[in-house]
Amino acid sequence: MDSKYFSYTSLVVNKQKELVTKPQNYNIIALKSEMYKYLEDSGKIIMTITRLFSADFQPDRLVRDEKPKAEKELPKLENYRSRIDEAEGFSGVWEIVKETVKVSLGEQRLGMLLFLDDLPLHLGAYYPVGTNNIVLNRSLLNIVEAVTKSKERVNAFVYSILTHEYLHALGHLSEAEVRSLVYDISKQCFGEDHIVTTLAEKTPWILIKGIPLNEITLPKQAMEIVKNFEKPNQRYIV
Repeated sequence: MDSKYFSYTSLVVNKQKELVTKPQNYNIIALKSEMYKYLEDSGKIIMTITRLFSADFQPDRLVRDEKPKAEKELPKLENYRSRIDEAEGFSGVWEIVKETVKVSLGEQRLGMLLFLDDLPLHLGAYYPVGTNNIVLNRSLLNIVEAVTKSKERVNAFVYSILTHEYLHALGHLSEAEVRSLVYDISKQCFGEDHIVTTLAEKTPWILIKGIPLNEITLPKQAMEIVKNFEKPNQRYIV
C-alpha cells in the first residue's frame, strides 16, 4: 500500500467519526466510498478506496444517544441470553444487535439494509463505507447452518458478524477497535460464558473448525436484499 492509501484511510476515519458526532456539518457534502472492493492475494483481502465524497449520503440516519451509558441501567443477562436464543431470522437478531450496541455505547444508526452474497469463505461480511448497507456472506452462513444444526449457534454467529459491521457503520473503522468493542458488548450483555462472547473473544469461525474451507467450491448466485430487515419475523431464506 502506498502513502496515498493511508492518507485516504485516515481521512475516511476522521470524516466517519465526525459524521457520527456532528452530522449537522454534512448537510451538503457527505462521505461515501467503495472501500470494500476486495481482491484475493495470497489468501488476504485487500481493501481499496475508489471514491470519497458524494452528496447522497443521509447523515440524519446517524443518531447518538444523549444519555451517557454510565447513567443507564443495563438489562439482566438472562434477558439477552433468552432473546438471542429464540430470535427469528435476521431481523430478530438485528434488533438485539442495535439494542445491545445502544445500551453499551450509546450509539445508534437508523435505516440499515442487509444484502446476501456469496463471498470468499474467510470473509464473514463487509460494510461499504459511506452507505447504509451490510453485505453478509450467504455461502458461509449456509455452511454454519449445515454444520451446527443449532438455531442458537447460528443466531450467535449472525449476531457477532452483524455487530462487527454495524460498528463500522457507526464510524468505528479500525478492525482492532471493532473486535475489542464486539467482545466488550458481548460480555456486558450476555456474560462471559455465553456462546456469543466466546465467538467475539476467539472467532466466529470456531463454529466450523475442522471444515476444509479451502477445498469447498460453491456456486455463485446473484446478490439479494433481505426484505423487511428492520421488521420482526424475517426468515434467513428470503
